[in-house]
Amino acid sequence: MGELEQLKKWVGESSNIVFFGGAGVSTESGIPDFRSVDGLYNQKYDYPPETIISHSFYKRNPEEFYRFYKDRMLFTDAKPNEAHRVLAKLEEQGKLRAVITQNIDGLHQAAGSKEVLELHGSVHRNYCTHCGKFYSLNEILAMDGVPYCECGGMIKPDVVLYEEGLDQGILQRSVNYIRQADMLIIGGTSLVVYPAAGLVDYYEGNKLVVINKSVTPMDSRADLVVTGKIGEVFSQLSI
Repeated sequence: MGELEQLKKWVGESSNIVFFGGAGVSTESGIPDFRSVDGLYNQKYDYPPETIISHSFYKRNPEEFYRFYKDRMLFTDAKPNEAHRVLAKLEEQGKLRAVITQNIDGLHQAAGSKEVLELHGSVHRNYCTHCGKFYSLNEILAMDGVPYCECGGMIKPDVVLYEEGLDQGILQRSVNYIRQADMLIIGGTSLVVYPAAGLVDYYEGNKLVVINKSVTPMDSRADLVVTGKIGEVFSQLSI
């Protein structure tokens, strides 16, 4: 049985699927992985991306942080791709219990997914650091440079920056979903970012599937490895 047939069979048999995804799920919607350093980046910024989107840099140099953030991490024209659509459909069919994502773009929700656990937050939520007032992404984009609240406080996107901890409540819910899953599909992530990558260790079943373009540290432990782009693989499931 080929990898795709095996994947189809397991999806057909399962009723408690959890999907764990990373940047590769969004790249097919035209959202580049911010870690990919290109010529444009080198010309425009004096620091590596990991430095710019760290908590200490955000505090120290909010102008440069927001210049990078608005330029490299916000893609308002991006639309859900086949991976997002198939996952939403599986949830609708009662097969998929949760999507756990490292992405911050909100595309899973745009495709119709209801139970989405965002490990690294979302660009669609922004809060004043002084009074806590909520601001939408469009409101942030309408402000030049660093966005400020009407109270005078600086507005921060609800995304987890380097040096910041993940939300413990979301982590715990993710652990619970993975523990109970009869099938865990990992897609579009190289599984090198911790603590998120460590979540996979909580899976106790025997249908661990890795779908990725390149080799991951989890391949040797997986029950099935499918090499390819997640959207292209999912489009062949005919769900």
